[in-house]
Amino acid sequence: MPLNPGTKLGPYEIVSPLGAGGMGEVYHARDTRLGRDVAIKILPQQLSKDPVRKQRFEREAKTISGLNHPHICTLHDVGSQDGVDYLVMECVEGETLAKRLEKGPLPLDQVLKYGAQIADALDKAHRSGVVHRDLKPGNIMLTARGAKLLDFGLAKPVAPLTSVATLTAAVTQDSPVTQQGTIVGTSQYMSPEQIEGKELDGRSDIFSLGAVLYEMLTGQRAFQGKSQLSVASAILEKEPAPIVKPLTPATLDHAIRRCLAKDPEERWQTARDLELELKWIAEGGSQAGMPALEVMHRKGRERLGWAAATLLALVVVAFAIGFVLRVPKPAQLMRFAIPPPEEAKFVSGPPWGSPLAVSPDGQSVVFVAEGKDGKRQLWERPFDSTVARPLAGTEAAAAPFWSPDSQWVAFFAKGKLMRVAATGREAQTLCQAEGGGAGHGTSTT
Repeated sequence: MPLNPGTKLGPYEIVSPLGAGGMGEVYHARDTRLGRDVAIKILPQQLSKDPVRKQRFEREAKTISGLNHPHICTLHDVGSQDGVDYLVMECVEGETLAKRLEKGPLPLDQVLKYGAQIADALDKAHRSGVVHRDLKPGNIMLTARGAKLLDFGLAKPVAPLTSVATLTAAVTQDSPVTQQGTIVGTSQYMSPEQIEGKELDGRSDIFSLGAVLYEMLTGQRAFQGKSQLSVASAILEKEPAPIVKPLTPATLDHAIRRCLAKDPEERWQTARDLELELKWIAEGGSQAGMPALEVMHRKGRERLGWAAATLLALVVVAFAIGFVLRVPKPAQLMRFAIPPPEEAKFVSGPPWGSPLAVSPDGQSVVFVAEGKDGKRQLWERPFDSTVARPLAGTEAAAAPFWSPDSQWVAFFAKGKLMRVAATGREAQTLCQAEGGGAGHGTSTT
Protein backbone atom coordinates (compact mmCIF):
# COMPACT_ATOMS: atom_id res chain seq x y z
CA MET A 1 0.00 0.00 0.00
CA PRO A 2 1.41 3.45 -0.90
CA LEU A 3 2.42 5.65 2.03
CA ASN A 4 0.40 8.83 2.60
CA PRO A 5 2.01 12.20 3.34
CA GLY A 6 2.61 12.53 7.06
CA THR A 7 3.32 8.83 7.59
CA LYS A 8 6.38 8.27 9.75
CA LEU A 9 9.06 5.62 9.39
CA GLY A 10 11.20 6.07 12.47
CA PRO A 11 12.33 9.70 12.53
CA TYR A 12 11.44 10.20 8.85
CA GLU A 13 8.17 11.83 7.77
CA ILE A 14 6.82 11.07 4.29
CA VAL A 15 6.24 14.20 2.17
CA SER A 16 5.29 12.87 -1.28
CA PRO A 17 5.88 9.92 -3.64
CA LEU A 18 8.76 10.17 -6.12
CA GLY A 19 8.35 6.96 -8.11
CA ALA A 20 8.02 3.20 -8.05
CA GLY A 21 9.59 0.21 -9.77
CA GLY A 22 9.95 -3.51 -9.56
CA MET A 23 12.39 -3.25 -6.64
CA GLY A 24 10.50 -0.77 -4.48
CA GLU A 25 8.77 2.56 -4.02
CA VAL A 26 10.61 5.86 -3.51
CA TYR A 27 9.32 8.79 -1.43
CA HIS A 28 10.44 12.30 -0.65
CA ALA A 29 10.70 12.54 3.13
CA ARG A 30 11.92 14.80 5.92
CA ASP A 31 14.48 13.81 8.55
CA THR A 32 12.86 15.32 11.69
CA ARG A 33 16.07 14.98 13.71
CA LEU A 34 18.48 16.74 11.36
CA GLY A 35 15.96 18.87 9.47
CA ARG A 36 17.01 17.74 6.00
CA ASP A 37 15.23 16.34 2.96
CA VAL A 38 15.90 12.71 2.14
CA ALA A 39 14.70 10.04 -0.26
CA ILE A 40 13.31 6.84 1.24
CA LYS A 41 13.13 3.63 -0.75
CA ILE A 42 10.92 0.89 0.67
CA LEU A 43 10.07 -2.68 -0.22
CA PRO A 44 6.27 -3.04 -0.11
CA GLN A 45 4.94 -5.30 2.67
CA GLN A 46 3.64 -7.92 0.29
CA LEU A 47 7.14 -8.24 -1.17
CA SER A 48 8.94 -8.21 2.18
CA LYS A 49 7.72 -11.77 2.62
CA ASP A 50 9.60 -12.81 -0.53
CA PRO A 51 13.06 -13.90 0.69
CA VAL A 52 14.64 -13.39 -2.75
CA ARG A 53 13.48 -9.78 -3.10
CA LYS A 54 14.24 -9.01 0.54
CA GLN A 55 17.77 -10.40 0.24
CA ARG A 56 18.32 -8.31 -2.87
CA PHE A 57 17.05 -5.25 -0.99
CA GLU A 58 19.46 -5.90 1.90
CA ARG A 59 22.28 -6.33 -0.60
CA GLU A 60 21.50 -2.87 -2.01
CA ALA A 61 21.99 -1.34 1.44
CA LYS A 62 25.36 -3.03 1.94
CA THR A 63 26.46 -2.14 -1.58
CA ILE A 64 25.61 1.57 -1.45
CA SER A 65 26.99 2.03 2.08
CA GLY A 66 30.45 1.02 0.85
CA LEU A 67 30.48 3.40 -2.13
CA ASN A 68 31.39 6.95 -1.11
CA HIS A 69 31.70 8.90 -4.37
CA PRO A 70 30.48 12.31 -5.65
CA HIS A 71 28.70 10.68 -8.60
CA ILE A 72 27.02 7.87 -6.63
CA CYS A 73 23.89 8.44 -4.55
CA THR A 74 24.81 8.55 -0.84
CA LEU A 75 23.18 6.16 1.65
CA HIS A 76 22.33 7.84 4.98
CA ASP A 77 20.51 5.13 6.93
CA VAL A 78 18.62 1.80 6.87
CA GLY A 79 15.63 0.77 8.95
CA SER A 80 12.63 -1.48 9.42
CA GLN A 81 9.18 -0.71 10.83
CA ASP A 82 6.04 -2.84 10.96
CA GLY A 83 7.58 -5.33 8.55
CA VAL A 84 8.61 -2.63 6.06
CA ASP A 85 12.32 -2.41 5.23
CA TYR A 86 13.61 0.90 3.95
CA LEU A 87 16.72 2.76 2.86
CA VAL A 88 17.33 6.46 3.53
CA MET A 89 19.33 8.18 0.77
CA GLU A 90 20.28 11.71 -0.16
CA CYS A 91 17.49 13.58 -1.92
CA VAL A 92 18.92 14.34 -5.36
CA GLU A 93 17.38 17.32 -7.16
CA GLY A 94 17.32 17.21 -10.94
CA GLU A 95 15.90 14.99 -13.65
CA THR A 96 16.74 11.50 -14.80
CA LEU A 97 18.67 11.06 -18.01
CA ALA A 98 15.66 9.12 -19.34
CA LYS A 99 13.46 12.19 -18.81
CA ARG A 100 16.04 14.46 -20.44
CA LEU A 101 16.30 12.19 -23.48
CA GLU A 102 12.58 12.68 -24.12
CA LYS A 103 13.59 16.15 -25.35
CA GLY A 104 16.18 14.77 -27.78
CA PRO A 105 19.95 14.10 -27.83
CA LEU A 106 22.37 15.98 -25.58
CA PRO A 107 25.02 18.47 -26.78
CA LEU A 108 28.44 16.94 -27.38
CA ASP A 109 30.06 18.64 -24.38
CA GLN A 110 27.38 17.25 -22.03
CA VAL A 111 27.73 13.75 -23.48
CA LEU A 112 31.46 13.84 -22.74
CA LYS A 113 31.06 15.43 -19.30
CA TYR A 114 28.32 13.12 -18.00
CA GLY A 115 29.87 10.08 -19.67
CA ALA A 116 33.19 10.64 -17.89
CA GLN A 117 31.42 11.15 -14.55
CA ILE A 118 29.41 7.93 -14.88
CA ALA A 119 32.54 6.04 -15.88
CA ASP A 120 34.28 7.45 -12.79
CA ALA A 121 31.41 6.23 -10.59
CA LEU A 122 31.53 2.77 -12.18
CA ASP A 123 35.29 2.61 -11.65
CA LYS A 124 34.73 3.20 -7.92
CA ALA A 125 32.08 0.46 -7.80
CA HIS A 126 34.18 -2.03 -9.78
CA ARG A 127 37.24 -1.42 -7.61
CA SER A 128 35.01 -2.23 -4.63
CA GLY A 129 34.05 -5.52 -6.26
CA VAL A 130 30.54 -4.43 -7.32
CA VAL A 131 28.90 -4.69 -10.76
CA HIS A 132 25.85 -2.46 -11.18
CA ARG A 133 24.06 -4.79 -13.65
CA ASP A 134 21.23 -2.32 -14.42
CA LEU A 135 22.90 0.78 -15.86
CA LYS A 136 20.33 2.71 -17.91
CA PRO A 137 19.12 6.33 -18.37
CA GLY A 138 16.45 5.85 -15.70
CA ASN A 139 19.16 5.10 -13.11
CA ILE A 140 21.21 8.22 -13.90
CA MET A 141 20.18 11.54 -12.35
CA LEU A 142 21.36 14.83 -13.87
CA THR A 143 21.89 17.49 -11.22
CA ALA A 144 23.43 20.95 -11.02
CA ARG A 145 26.69 19.29 -9.92
CA GLY A 146 26.72 16.62 -12.60
CA ALA A 147 25.53 13.02 -13.01
CA LYS A 148 24.57 10.75 -10.10
CA LEU A 149 24.42 6.96 -10.43
CA LEU A 150 21.35 5.51 -8.69
CA ASP A 151 19.80 2.17 -7.76
CA PHE A 152 22.27 -0.59 -7.06
CA GLY A 153 19.31 -2.87 -6.28
CA LEU A 154 20.46 -5.35 -8.89
CA ALA A 155 24.17 -5.01 -8.12
CA LYS A 156 26.05 -8.20 -7.38
CA PRO A 157 29.39 -8.26 -5.50
CA VAL A 158 32.06 -10.09 -7.51
CA ALA A 159 35.72 -10.87 -7.06
CA PRO A 160 37.91 -8.15 -8.65
CA LEU A 161 38.94 -9.05 -12.20
CA THR A 162 42.72 -9.41 -12.20
CA SER A 163 43.32 -11.52 -15.29
CA VAL A 164 41.68 -13.78 -17.79
CA ALA A 165 43.28 -16.77 -16.11
CA THR A 166 41.91 -16.03 -12.65
CA LEU A 167 38.48 -15.31 -14.11
CA THR A 168 38.45 -18.61 -15.98
CA ALA A 169 39.61 -20.51 -12.93
CA ALA A 170 37.13 -18.82 -10.58
CA VAL A 171 34.45 -21.04 -9.10
CA THR A 172 30.96 -19.68 -9.65
CA GLN A 173 29.08 -19.34 -6.36
CA ASP A 174 25.33 -19.59 -7.06
CA SER A 175 22.98 -17.86 -4.63
CA PRO A 176 19.21 -17.81 -4.18
CA VAL A 177 19.25 -14.17 -5.28
CA THR A 178 20.85 -14.53 -8.71
CA GLN A 179 21.44 -18.03 -10.00
CA GLN A 180 23.81 -18.45 -12.91
CA GLY A 181 21.71 -18.35 -16.07
CA THR A 182 19.18 -15.87 -14.66
CA ILE A 183 18.71 -12.66 -16.67
CA VAL A 184 18.51 -9.56 -14.46
CA GLY A 185 18.48 -6.00 -15.81
CA THR A 186 16.82 -3.86 -18.50
CA SER A 187 16.95 -5.53 -21.91
CA GLN A 188 17.87 -2.53 -24.13
CA TYR A 189 21.09 -1.93 -22.17
CA MET A 190 22.17 -5.50 -21.32
CA SER A 191 25.51 -6.85 -22.43
CA PRO A 192 25.60 -10.01 -24.58
CA GLU A 193 26.95 -12.06 -21.67
CA GLN A 194 24.16 -10.73 -19.43
CA ILE A 195 21.51 -11.84 -21.91
CA GLU A 196 23.10 -15.28 -22.08
CA GLY A 197 23.02 -15.54 -18.27
CA LYS A 198 26.78 -15.77 -17.90
CA GLU A 199 28.89 -14.65 -14.96
CA LEU A 200 29.49 -10.88 -15.18
CA ASP A 201 32.32 -8.50 -14.41
CA GLY A 202 32.76 -4.74 -14.78
CA ARG A 203 33.05 -4.97 -18.56
CA SER A 204 29.32 -5.74 -18.69
CA ASP A 205 28.62 -2.30 -17.17
CA ILE A 206 30.98 -0.76 -19.76
CA PHE A 207 28.84 -2.26 -22.54
CA SER A 208 25.71 -0.78 -20.90
CA LEU A 209 27.41 2.61 -20.60
CA GLY A 210 28.28 2.44 -24.30
CA ALA A 211 24.59 1.96 -25.10
CA VAL A 212 23.73 4.94 -22.87
CA LEU A 213 26.40 7.14 -24.52
CA TYR A 214 25.09 6.19 -27.97
CA GLU A 215 21.58 7.24 -26.96
CA MET A 216 22.80 10.48 -25.36
CA LEU A 217 24.59 11.42 -28.59
CA THR A 218 21.98 10.33 -31.16
CA GLY A 219 18.68 10.36 -29.29
CA GLN A 220 18.11 6.76 -30.48
CA ARG A 221 18.66 3.49 -28.66
CA ALA A 222 21.66 1.51 -29.84
CA PHE A 223 19.66 -1.71 -30.09
CA GLN A 224 16.00 -1.67 -31.05
CA GLY A 225 13.25 -4.19 -31.63
CA LYS A 226 9.52 -4.75 -31.34
CA SER A 227 9.90 -7.21 -28.48
CA GLN A 228 12.41 -8.15 -25.79
CA LEU A 229 13.38 -11.14 -27.90
CA SER A 230 14.15 -9.02 -30.97
CA VAL A 231 16.10 -6.53 -28.82
CA ALA A 232 18.11 -9.38 -27.30
CA SER A 233 18.78 -10.76 -30.79
CA ALA A 234 20.04 -7.34 -31.94
CA ILE A 235 22.41 -7.09 -28.97
CA LEU A 236 23.81 -10.56 -29.66
CA GLU A 237 24.09 -10.35 -33.44
CA LYS A 238 23.88 -6.79 -34.82
CA GLU A 239 25.88 -3.57 -34.68
CA PRO A 240 24.24 -0.21 -33.87
CA ALA A 241 23.37 2.07 -36.78
CA PRO A 242 26.26 4.40 -37.73
CA ILE A 243 26.42 7.68 -35.81
CA VAL A 244 25.61 10.32 -38.43
CA LYS A 245 25.35 13.38 -36.15
CA PRO A 246 27.36 16.18 -37.84
CA LEU A 247 30.80 17.03 -36.45
CA THR A 248 30.90 14.06 -34.08
CA PRO A 249 34.60 13.38 -33.39
CA ALA A 250 35.76 10.11 -34.92
CA THR A 251 37.49 9.35 -31.63
CA LEU A 252 34.17 9.45 -29.75
CA ASP A 253 32.53 7.16 -32.30
CA HIS A 254 35.46 4.76 -31.82
CA ALA A 255 35.22 4.96 -28.01
CA ILE A 256 31.51 4.11 -28.03
CA ARG A 257 31.90 1.24 -30.49
CA ARG A 258 34.69 -0.21 -28.39
CA CYS A 259 32.29 -0.16 -25.40
CA LEU A 260 29.75 -2.07 -27.50
CA ALA A 261 32.06 -4.85 -28.68
CA LYS A 262 30.32 -8.24 -28.42
CA ASP A 263 33.44 -9.85 -26.96
CA PRO A 264 34.32 -8.44 -23.50
CA GLU A 265 38.01 -8.87 -24.33
CA GLU A 266 37.66 -6.27 -27.13
CA ARG A 267 36.02 -3.61 -24.94
CA TRP A 268 37.65 -1.09 -22.63
CA GLN A 269 38.94 -3.30 -19.86
CA THR A 270 38.24 -0.82 -17.06
CA ALA A 271 35.85 2.09 -16.58
CA ARG A 272 38.90 4.18 -15.71
CA ASP A 273 40.28 3.70 -19.22
CA LEU A 274 37.00 4.88 -20.72
CA GLU A 275 36.83 7.86 -18.35
CA LEU A 276 40.32 9.02 -19.40
CA GLU A 277 39.44 8.62 -23.09
CA LEU A 278 36.29 10.76 -22.75
CA LYS A 279 38.19 13.45 -20.84
CA TRP A 280 40.91 13.45 -23.51
CA ILE A 281 38.31 13.97 -26.23
CA ALA A 282 36.65 16.76 -24.23
CA GLU A 283 39.98 18.56 -23.77
CA GLY A 284 40.58 18.72 -27.53
CA GLY A 285 42.37 15.46 -28.12
CA SER A 286 39.77 14.69 -30.75
CA GLN A 287 41.08 17.29 -33.23
CA ALA A 288 43.00 14.65 -35.16
CA GLY A 289 39.90 12.50 -35.37
CA MET A 290 37.46 15.23 -36.36
CA PRO A 291 35.80 15.18 -39.76
CA ALA A 292 38.14 16.75 -42.33
CA LEU A 293 35.54 19.37 -43.24
CA GLU A 294 35.49 20.72 -39.67
CA VAL A 295 39.29 20.90 -39.48
CA MET A 296 39.36 22.82 -42.77
CA HIS A 297 36.58 25.06 -41.53
CA ARG A 298 38.50 25.97 -38.37
CA LYS A 299 41.69 26.73 -40.26
CA GLY A 300 39.73 28.84 -42.73
CA ARG A 301 38.17 30.89 -39.93
CA GLU A 302 41.58 31.62 -38.45
CA ARG A 303 43.01 32.78 -41.77
CA LEU A 304 39.96 34.90 -42.55
CA GLY A 305 39.95 36.60 -39.19
CA TRP A 306 43.58 37.69 -39.19
CA ALA A 307 43.40 38.79 -42.84
CA ALA A 308 40.41 41.09 -42.29
CA ALA A 309 42.43 44.31 -41.95
CA THR A 310 44.49 43.50 -45.06
CA LEU A 311 41.33 42.69 -47.00
CA LEU A 312 39.85 46.08 -46.13
CA ALA A 313 42.86 47.89 -47.62
CA LEU A 314 42.88 45.69 -50.74
CA VAL A 315 39.18 46.28 -51.38
CA VAL A 316 39.63 50.05 -51.16
CA VAL A 317 42.56 49.93 -53.59
CA ALA A 318 40.70 47.62 -55.97
CA PHE A 319 37.68 49.89 -56.01
CA ALA A 320 39.84 52.92 -56.68
CA ILE A 321 41.58 51.18 -59.58
CA GLY A 322 38.28 49.99 -61.02
CA PHE A 323 36.78 53.45 -60.74
CA VAL A 324 39.73 55.04 -62.52
CA LEU A 325 39.59 52.45 -65.31
CA ARG A 326 35.91 53.19 -65.98
CA VAL A 327 36.52 56.94 -66.39
CA PRO A 328 37.17 57.83 -70.05
CA LYS A 329 39.23 60.92 -69.21
CA PRO A 330 42.92 60.63 -68.38
CA ALA A 331 43.60 58.78 -65.16
CA GLN A 332 44.14 60.87 -62.07
CA LEU A 333 45.22 60.03 -58.56
CA MET A 334 42.40 59.68 -56.01
CA ARG A 335 42.68 59.27 -52.28
CA PHE A 336 39.91 58.61 -49.78
CA ALA A 337 39.37 56.79 -46.48
CA ILE A 338 36.53 55.00 -44.71
CA PRO A 339 36.76 55.94 -41.05
CA PRO A 340 34.70 54.05 -38.44
CA PRO A 341 31.46 55.67 -37.25
CA GLU A 342 31.73 58.22 -34.44
CA GLU A 343 32.59 56.62 -31.07
CA ALA A 344 32.87 53.20 -32.74
CA LYS A 345 35.61 50.95 -34.08
CA PHE A 346 35.98 48.34 -36.80
CA VAL A 347 35.75 44.69 -35.75
CA SER A 348 38.29 42.27 -37.22
CA GLY A 349 39.96 38.97 -36.43
CA PRO A 350 38.46 35.68 -35.24
CA PRO A 351 35.79 34.61 -34.62
CA TRP A 352 33.83 37.16 -36.71
CA GLY A 353 35.16 36.35 -40.18
CA SER A 354 35.49 39.10 -42.84
CA PRO A 355 34.05 42.33 -41.40
CA LEU A 356 33.58 44.14 -44.74
CA ALA A 357 31.78 43.52 -48.04
CA VAL A 358 31.50 45.71 -51.18
CA SER A 359 28.21 45.56 -53.11
CA PRO A 360 28.40 43.83 -56.52
CA ASP A 361 27.34 47.08 -58.27
CA GLY A 362 30.24 48.91 -56.63
CA GLN A 363 28.02 51.59 -55.15
CA SER A 364 28.23 50.79 -51.45
CA VAL A 365 30.19 49.05 -48.71
CA VAL A 366 28.85 47.33 -45.60
CA PHE A 367 31.00 46.65 -42.54
CA VAL A 368 30.89 45.52 -38.91
CA ALA A 369 31.63 48.13 -36.23
CA GLU A 370 31.46 48.04 -32.44
CA GLY A 371 30.20 50.99 -30.36
CA LYS A 372 31.62 52.14 -27.06
CA ASP A 373 28.90 50.10 -25.31
CA GLY A 374 30.51 46.93 -26.69
CA LYS A 375 27.62 46.15 -29.06
CA ARG A 376 28.42 45.44 -32.70
CA GLN A 377 26.18 45.83 -35.74
CA LEU A 378 26.28 46.40 -39.51
CA TRP A 379 26.86 49.83 -41.03
CA GLU A 380 26.30 50.76 -44.69
CA ARG A 381 28.04 53.59 -46.51
CA PRO A 382 27.54 54.59 -50.17
CA PHE A 383 30.79 55.50 -51.85
CA ASP A 384 29.33 58.87 -52.86
CA SER A 385 28.71 59.77 -49.22
CA THR A 386 30.92 60.56 -46.25
CA VAL A 387 28.43 59.23 -43.70
CA ALA A 388 27.74 55.61 -42.74
CA ARG A 389 24.38 54.60 -41.31
CA PRO A 390 23.56 51.65 -39.03
CA LEU A 391 21.28 48.88 -40.35
CA ALA A 392 18.45 48.12 -37.92
CA GLY A 393 18.11 44.62 -36.49
CA THR A 394 21.72 43.61 -37.15
CA GLU A 395 22.97 43.48 -33.56
CA ALA A 396 25.77 40.90 -32.98
CA ALA A 397 26.24 40.60 -36.78
CA ALA A 398 29.30 38.97 -38.35
CA ALA A 399 30.61 37.99 -41.81
CA PRO A 400 28.29 40.11 -44.02
CA PHE A 401 27.85 39.39 -47.74
CA TRP A 402 25.67 40.86 -50.53
CA SER A 403 23.02 39.37 -52.80
CA PRO A 404 23.94 39.43 -56.54
CA ASP A 405 21.52 42.33 -57.21
CA SER A 406 23.00 44.46 -54.37
CA GLN A 407 19.54 44.76 -52.78
CA TRP A 408 20.14 42.61 -49.67
CA VAL A 409 22.89 42.07 -47.12
CA ALA A 410 23.07 38.65 -45.44
CA PHE A 411 24.92 38.02 -42.17
CA PHE A 412 25.31 35.62 -39.23
CA ALA A 413 24.05 36.59 -35.76
CA LYS A 414 23.09 34.67 -32.60
CA GLY A 415 23.28 31.26 -34.24
CA LYS A 416 21.14 32.31 -37.24
CA LEU A 417 21.59 33.29 -40.88
CA MET A 418 19.73 36.59 -41.41
CA ARG A 419 19.28 39.25 -44.09
CA VAL A 420 18.44 42.95 -44.17
CA ALA A 421 17.46 45.17 -47.10
CA ALA A 422 20.12 47.65 -48.19
CA THR A 423 17.41 50.31 -47.87
CA GLY A 424 17.39 49.62 -44.12
CA ARG A 425 14.17 47.70 -43.47
CA GLU A 426 13.96 45.37 -40.43
CA ALA A 427 16.17 42.26 -40.57
CA GLN A 428 14.69 38.84 -41.34
CA THR A 429 15.75 35.37 -40.11
CA LEU A 430 16.46 32.89 -42.92
CA CYS A 431 17.47 29.76 -40.96
CA GLN A 432 19.43 28.40 -37.99
CA ALA A 433 23.20 28.50 -38.53
CA GLU A 434 24.98 27.36 -35.35
CA GLY A 435 28.71 28.09 -35.54
CA GLY A 436 28.25 30.35 -38.59
CA GLY A 437 30.07 33.56 -39.17
CA ALA A 438 33.36 32.57 -40.71
CA GLY A 439 32.24 31.44 -44.15
CA HIS A 440 31.11 33.03 -47.41
CA GLY A 441 27.75 32.84 -49.11
CA THR A 442 25.42 34.30 -51.71
CA SER A 443 21.78 35.10 -51.01
CA THR A 444 18.93 35.49 -53.48
CA THR A 445 16.07 37.95 -53.42
